[in-house]
Parts: sequence; structure tokens; C-alpha cells
Amino acid sequence: MRGGVLQGVRIVEFEGLGPGPFCGMLLADLGADVILIERKGGAHAGTASIFKRGKRSIALDLKNDEAKKIALDIIAHSDALIEGLRPGVMERLGLGPEDVRARNKKLVYGRLTGWGQTGPLKSAAGHDINYASLSGAAWYAGADGDAPVPPPTLVGDVGGGALYLAIGILAGIMRARETGEGTVVDAAIVDGSAHMMNLLYSVRAAGAMPDERGQSMLDGAHFYSAYECACGGWISIGPLEPKFYMGLLEKLGLSGDADFAAQYDKATWPALKQRFAEVFKTKTRDDWTKLLEGTDVCYAPVLSPAEAAVHPHMKARNTLREIGGVLQAAAAPRFDGAVPADPGPIPAPGEHAEEILGEIGADERAIKAWREAGIL
Repeated sequence: MRGGVLQGVRIVEFEGLGPGPFCGMLLADLGADVILIERKGGAHAGTASIFKRGKRSIALDLKNDEAKKIALDIIAHSDALIEGLRPGVMERLGLGPEDVRARNKKLVYGRLTGWGQTGPLKSAAGHDINYASLSGAAWYAGADGDAPVPPPTLVGDVGGGALYLAIGILAGIMRARETGEGTVVDAAIVDGSAHMMNLLYSVRAAGAMPDERGQSMLDGAHFYSAYECACGGWISIGPLEPKFYMGLLEKLGLSGDADFAAQYDKATWPALKQRFAEVFKTKTRDDWTKLLEGTDVCYAPVLSPAEAAVHPHMKARNTLREIGGVLQAAAAPRFDGAVPADPGPIPAPGEHAEEILGEIGADERAIKAWREAGIL
């Protein structure tokens, strides 16, 4: 029996790329039984397939009618479905929302795309950077004068896509358990990444986040930025509030410097940013960490993934782990203060076929016949 807060929830996930598998991993991390329907004959990437961890796998040739019937039988025993194909592909396979609702009216049908199920771009190819760009979420990703480049996959695929699909699926399951009716979740990365902008839109509405880049506290101020150190490493500071800003000045020996007195005077920011750049170049990143980390100056070193894994705070929380020689993050969020256990293993394609088929009522004779026919 699986543990975790989502124990008792079954998700069927159709093999895909990026955000769909990430959503399935997140739900599996939290205890859901995620059945991954993979393409028959697909390659096994082994320990590199972190997004498959904790799932069960069955491999089917969905071009075969008998394989489609098997997929529908699995769906009939599931709470939700995840698919990340272009609009219309699942319908052409005979596995669209109308097809599956005939078998399971309580099913939550989760659809994840870049542009959404409707709109003039719905059938166009795209990737994370495109969706975040069109939604406005990439606009402030970079200093004034530099190219706006958001961190790869985080704003679009993961934040605007996978996480919104997970929320939509869980909300749909809650409603289905109350009403007996499922729903179709249209999780478009362009919508989710736009929705993530609402915090900045609130700041913008208050007049503190102009459309001109480099003019706000969050993308232009000397006290909210990253700086290079003497060793070539980088550190970040973010003391937005005056009491934290004054604490930083004290640590830097600048408390009595009149140039720094007017924290929010935008006219002084370019010159003060240059002053800070010169100051932070005088010590190594480790030196600044010894002086500033753990204080209320709002400080953190900018770490690589390997460095983050061995940082004392990350180690104390056991957030990043090396499992099977592969660095990966533990499940999140946490519940009742418990440290998440290591995730389940990464399955080989089709590894759990007999187990899954047995659970939906198939007998050994049928399973053997399907294998002999090349369906499994």
C-alpha cells in the first residue's frame, strides 16, 4: 500500500515530454498511484528519468485497437488522466474526453499544452521560453539592456504548466467526489505563467512596477540584485525593507555614508549599484557568506546545483539527495514536519504490466495472449 497524503488516488499518465511527466512525478511523490502508459518499444533512460520515479509502468502500442481497450480499462479504474499532446491527438487515438467519459464519468481529464486547447496558436509548436515570453512572464527576466531570458523550464513548463495542472487535477477530483461528475482541465502554460504574474501586476497597479525594465525595486535597485565576488562567484541581496537595508549597510561599514541614506531614490540607484559592485568585489563569496548569512540583511550565495546539495541548510532539511548516483530534489511540500522519504524507484518500460492488468480484472491467459500478439 502506498503512503503519502494522496494515498488512494490513482492517476493514469500518457507518456509525454517535460511538464506532463513532471506533474505526474509530483503527484506520485505525494503518494498517488501514477500508472504511466508508455510507448511499446521505447528506450529506457534509467536513472536519468527522474520524472518517472515512484510510478508504475505499462507499455502499449496505442495504434492497436486491443491496446486502446486496455488503456480504456485502466482509465475506467482511475481518478484522473494526464496527457500533454497537441490538441486533437488523443481524440484521433480514440482516447479523448468524450471517449473516456463513456467509461468513467467521474474522471478528471488533465490536458497540458503550451498554448491551450483553443486560440489561434493552439496547434503551433513552441517551448517554455515562447510561452513565458507571450504571457509577459519573461519580461522582467534580466537586467535593463540585457536579453530577457527566464530560467530554463521553471517559469513556463514547471511553474505555469505542471503545477497548475496538478492543482487543476486535485480540484477536479475533489469536485468529482462530491458530485460524481468529472471535468476536463485545460492547463495551458501560457495561462499559468500569466497567472503567476498577478503578484507583479499588483505591484504594477500600485505604480511601483513600470513596464520599462530596470526601473523598479525588483529589477533596478542596488539593494535587490546579484553581485560578483573576488573569487568569481556570485551573491544575492534583497533587503527591500528599511530596517533590513540599514542592517546591510552596517555590515558593509556604510552606515554613515550619506550617498546610501535615501534608499528609495531611483535617481541614485545606478551609481549605488556600481558602489556595491566594487564593495562586493573586495571579498570572496565564502567571506561574504561568513559575514552575512543567517542575518536579517536578506542574503544568499548564488549556488550551483552541486553546491546547493552540500549547503548546511539544504543538508539539514535533506532537500537535495543523490539517489542512484543522480542528484535530485525530495518531494515537496512537507506535511506535519516530516522529512520526505526517498522517492520510489524509476520503472523500466512495461515493468508493472501484469500487476496493473491483474488489478483491472485481466487473467493470466489474456495477458499471455496480449504478449504473444505484441500488444504489450
